[in-house]
Amino acid sequence: MTSLHTSLAPARLSYAAHARTLLALGLPLIGSNLAQMSLHVTDTIMLGWYGVPELASVVLGSSYFFFLFILGSGFSYALMGRISAAMGAGDEVQVRRDARMGLWLSLIFACAVIPVMAVSGPVLRALGQDPALADLAQDYLRVAMWGMVPALVIAVLKAYLSALERTQVVMWVTLWGLALNVALNWVLIFGNLGAPEMGVRGAALASVLVQISTASLLMIYAVRVPALQRFNLLQRFWKPDWEAFFAVARLGLPIGLTSLFEAGLFQASALMMGWIGTVQLAAHGIALELASLTFMVHMGLSNAATVRTGRAFGARDAVRLRDGAVVALAMSALFGVATIGLFLGLPQLLIGAFLDLDNPDSAEILAFGTRLLAVAALFQLFDATQVMALGLLRGVHDTRVPMWVAGSGYWLIGMPSSYLLAFQFGYGGVGLWLGLVIGLACVGLTLIVRFWRGPWLRLS
Repeated sequence: MTSLHTSLAPARLSYAAHARTLLALGLPLIGSNLAQMSLHVTDTIMLGWYGVPELASVVLGSSYFFFLFILGSGFSYALMGRISAAMGAGDEVQVRRDARMGLWLSLIFACAVIPVMAVSGPVLRALGQDPALADLAQDYLRVAMWGMVPALVIAVLKAYLSALERTQVVMWVTLWGLALNVALNWVLIFGNLGAPEMGVRGAALASVLVQISTASLLMIYAVRVPALQRFNLLQRFWKPDWEAFFAVARLGLPIGLTSLFEAGLFQASALMMGWIGTVQLAAHGIALELASLTFMVHMGLSNAATVRTGRAFGARDAVRLRDGAVVALAMSALFGVATIGLFLGLPQLLIGAFLDLDNPDSAEILAFGTRLLAVAALFQLFDATQVMALGLLRGVHDTRVPMWVAGSGYWLIGMPSSYLLAFQFGYGGVGLWLGLVIGLACVGLTLIVRFWRGPWLRLS
């Protein structure tokens, strides 16, 4: 990495000014992330009302979809750092070049993985899942797979608009998608308003329609708003720009793999929980939804930190980069402490919201889910640390080493720990989640040390 030079640097901002700037950018991103996550939560809640097997199958199916999506979304995270740095350096032409090739990469990836979802049933059965649940999950995915293209377009447009500090529109469009998803789920899952009762297929169709709607709205905003027209996002979109294509790919692929290593850890935990039992898998899905909701706050702050760090990196302002990182980490830690109190203090209230308490299976799901939330409270600070460190490192275009750290920490330490604690030492599902804590702790602490020892913080 090239050291940042601070000659002729602007006046140093106070920590309070950094906090205000980060919140102005980050709060809409947090709102957007929470609304995006709520799309999956509403599916979980409404399918939980519909039936336990349907809930468990969509936990498997959505995990399968997400596993593929998260790899392709690495290109959008690469754009967030690259476009922010280009804006910091005053290079608006590079903004357009990177964004166009980010769309190219995402579309190519989406088309490549659709067939992988079409044959998900045999894959899930080979991984030891109950055949009936695997078949239901495949039914879900054979509809949901058509949403991969708009889903990745949404990711690119969110990154593009966020890097240009247009985060409020991202939030409002995502909230629109959430409201539409609830309405469509009510109609299509349960067969209301004269529609056929479609169950898991209805949930999948609702998701696809929401993704198409959201992608369309964001694209219209990106190309039609006068203040953004100077970037000419779709100008000569058909023409390849191989320099930008490979630059985004080189940065984005390690990000996608890093995210895949983490997501794979959690998706593999869902598969292993399925070996324990259907009730345990349903409880795992609910507890993971709750932990993921709080994670979206940290992710929003991390994305904001990527943008602010990228701007400082592009402007070669090491002091602003360092001070902004301190504020971002402190804000994330404070929220993590608050979340620990919530998970430990109100677990039954949180889990009960996902269940029909008249269902005879609900009491067992509630009891097991409460135990899992206690472990989720334990890894809140480690999860926050790793995602914030990744956001800061992406802002300075450091993605390859974090990829290797994540791969080794999650799969050489976290996954074996989960398996041993769950199946060899007899701790079951709780032991499985304790292994997740170990993996997150190793990765989070290593990455945050790397950031603070990096050359981007040393003055020349």
